Amino acid sequence: MEDPLPEQMRAASTALLTALDPAARESAMHSFDDEAARRWLEYRPRPRPGVCLAELDVTARKAAHRLLATALSPSAYAQAMAIISLEEVLDRAEGWQRGRHSGDYWVAVFGDPARDDRWAWRLEGHHLSVNMTVVDGQVSPAPIFFGANPAAVRYAGRPVSRPLGVEEDLARALLDALGPAERAAAIIADDAPADIISATRGRVDAPLEPLGVPAERLGPTGRALLDQVVALYLDRLPPELALREATRLDAGPLHFAWAGPTHPGRRHYYRVQGDDLLIEYDNTTADGNHAHTVLRRPVSDFGADVLATHHHTHPH
Repeated sequence: MEDPLPEQMRAASTALLTALDPAARESAMHSFDDEAARRWLEYRPRPRPGVCLAELDVTARKAAHRLLATALSPSAYAQAMAIISLEEVLDRAEGWQRGRHSGDYWVAVFGDPARDDRWAWRLEGHHLSVNMTVVDGQVSPAPIFFGANPAAVRYAGRPVSRPLGVEEDLARALLDALGPAERAAAIIADDAPADIISATRGRVDAPLEPLGVPAERLGPTGRALLDQVVALYLDRLPPELALREATRLDAGPLHFAWAGPTHPGRRHYYRVQGDDLLIEYDNTTADGNHAHTVLRRPVSDFGADVLATHHHTHPH
């Protein structure tokens, strides 16, 4: 059966471009061969390629949200909307000093989805970056970055808002399930790094050393929980794409690593690595109440896998 996702993305991106006025369309559209713009990754509040959603009318903004929804599962789309809304919460917490706002997200399209066999799109802003590349009718996902500041808003000790709570809770359950030797291997440092190691680089530096405990050393409970952590990040994608990614990773080894204290409320970090898989999570600023998470494919980010196949079958 033909994968419907590429056509859904093509239709949604074409509808978005049609909804833009000429000036906005010119800002949104970039050449697919503009590597610097296409391989852009920035989860801090910075200027970025594309057109800002705050500058669009309701129809165009809705078209941008519909495009974003083609790349995410329902639960991940809800996380993304919560992340966007946190801009207003953070602005209030900072005394309205930095002018953060929920419209400060940007959409960019690379190539022409209506006629090109190679094109891509991205929706990005503070704490959100969703990148999709479509080549010869195949979608290549990643990087997908979700962050949250504040990571949790509580009332009387109970969470009112915690968009990335499952990402923390499942990893803690995994850590708690490890025996003493497995736990000692998994914890790679007493202190967490300042941020995710892959940071905002368009290419992950030659590959990060797989640290921590190998999956084959885990008992049944630990391995099942590690598989749940991986599934959680892959399930940010639509079901058919998540299944394809899971199948792609089935045969490869996995490592789980943790850095920082193990009790809640302190700065901590973890990562999962496999063949062409890098999952990173940190909660290391604002006294452990500011989270970053990313799903990357270090070899295949920004469509490098489908582009390699395209160049092999369509020599230029």
